[in-house]
Amino acid sequence: MGNPLGVKRDFSALERRRLHAAVLLEKGIHEAEVARRMGVHRQSVNRWKQALEKSGRTGLKKAARAGRKPLLSEAKLRTIEADLKRGPQVLGYETGLWTTQRVAELIEERFEVRYTPEHVGWLLRRLGWSCQRPIGRALERDEVAVRRWKRQRWPELKKKPTGKAVR
Repeated sequence: MGNPLGVKRDFSALERRRLHAAVLLEKGIHEAEVARRMGVHRQSVNRWKQALEKSGRTGLKKAARAGRKPLLSEAKLRTIEADLKRGPQVLGYETGLWTTQRVAELIEERFEVRYTPEHVGWLLRRLGWSCQRPIGRALERDEVAVRRWKRQRWPELKKKPTGKAVR
């Protein structure tokens, strides 16, 4: 379930909500009423009440950070972004196209941290980089000749109805 993509939880606001519920519970207000006032499920209020009874208000304080600590600091991510802006050719690649595999190699080379290409895609989106695909046309392509072929030669090659009904 969790939060929608891009929506971050405000841990301070969640802590304030729990502490406000603690005040109401200490006044003797019933769990169901506290839940209604706070806009949460009664089971949440029950957990908060148990934590309050067991550890006091410190049991309702916000936890440390959620999830695993990142392997790359914000400063290292900014360094990677600076390398990306310089382009892959500056770093020895033949083409000017960044791939997630190339970025994963860059990260491993620079910081000895190994990421899968899928995770690198997530990191790039977090940095504001989007997927770009090259047009894929030959440099030698003659646009005038292509237009002429489409207008003149293609209609000659295209199948035409014969006029007979096929049974």
